[in-house]
Amino acid sequence: MSKKMPTRRRAVAAIAALIIATGCTAEPSAPGSAMSPDAREYLITALDVMEGNSLYKSDLDWSTIRQNAFTRGAKARTQAETYGAVREALRNLGDQHSQFMTPEEAKAALSPSSENSVLPEGRLLPGGIGYLVLPSVASDKAAAAYVRHARTVVQDMDRQGARGWIVDLRSNTGGDMWGPLASVGRLLNDGDIGTFVESDGKRTAWTLQDGTPKAYRDTWGPYEPLTHPDPPVAVLTSKRTASAAEAVTIAFRGQPRTRSFGQPTRGVPTANDSHRLADGAMIIVTQAREADRTGRIYEGPIPPDEELPDDTRNPGNSQDSTMEAAIRWMSTQRPSLDIATLP
Repeated sequence: MSKKMPTRRRAVAAIAALIIATGCTAEPSAPGSAMSPDAREYLITALDVMEGNSLYKSDLDWSTIRQNAFTRGAKARTQAETYGAVREALRNLGDQHSQFMTPEEAKAALSPSSENSVLPEGRLLPGGIGYLVLPSVASDKAAAAYVRHARTVVQDMDRQGARGWIVDLRSNTGGDMWGPLASVGRLLNDGDIGTFVESDGKRTAWTLQDGTPKAYRDTWGPYEPLTHPDPPVAVLTSKRTASAAEAVTIAFRGQPRTRSFGQPTRGVPTANDSHRLADGAMIIVTQAREADRTGRIYEGPIPPDEELPDDTRNPGNSQDSTMEAAIRWMSTQRPSLDIATLP
């Protein structure tokens, strides 16, 4: 008959057995351990995209961001149930520009055409001034009709005698920057008109060739030259002018005989890139700051050269003091023009 184990030895053995048993299971506090494997993998992928691409990736506490995301999505059983955690993590990046789109939102945004799309419009003002309104366009895929229409409007005004231009960005809240730049390419000089500046200092120039962003020259083709090249340009901005429209604003900075009027812009002059997830949702992550042709990097709202009251309720009519200020300035650039007030 074997002897009984002394009390102390029995206690030690019991504790050892408990440690061995618990060591065979996942730690209850492990991040995302209560989520379904599919949901956990989806959230990890989204967080990896953010950490690998965020403009502020070197300055952020990723352990805390991840822990907060797993806490928010702790009960997620499906990919869709992690969306709230993904959105919260994007907000925690602190750039005020990154965002999340559901599969349905992403599909609509990237659609080549949309019933709700608004095309550029314009008219010739007294004194030979072309007035061009550039609204938002969702993506470069949706910009083909936008660019064609804008160029037709510009060319019509050019043939009617436009020798100076007002570019109105006050209603443009962002989206794609390349379509609007291709629309006003002949009002800008060819060459480098701006730059993306990444967190590591890498710079990527925005280059125009024949009035078209170089990367899209084969897509949209060269832009017909103006009858009166190198014209004076007035750029109108408001507090709604954001994101891609701020990039267009920046593209005119440093160009001779160009001046801006209105209100400071929204304050997100940064570049985003999109990343698709497994279910078709999209993470849009801010990855670079933006600089003008002189090398100046912009942070926050872009102030106009001449700040004026908000006239977005009266765009283009006789109560539009921002437009009137631009017209008055235009007369100093082209003294030969017969500048008149708006009808």
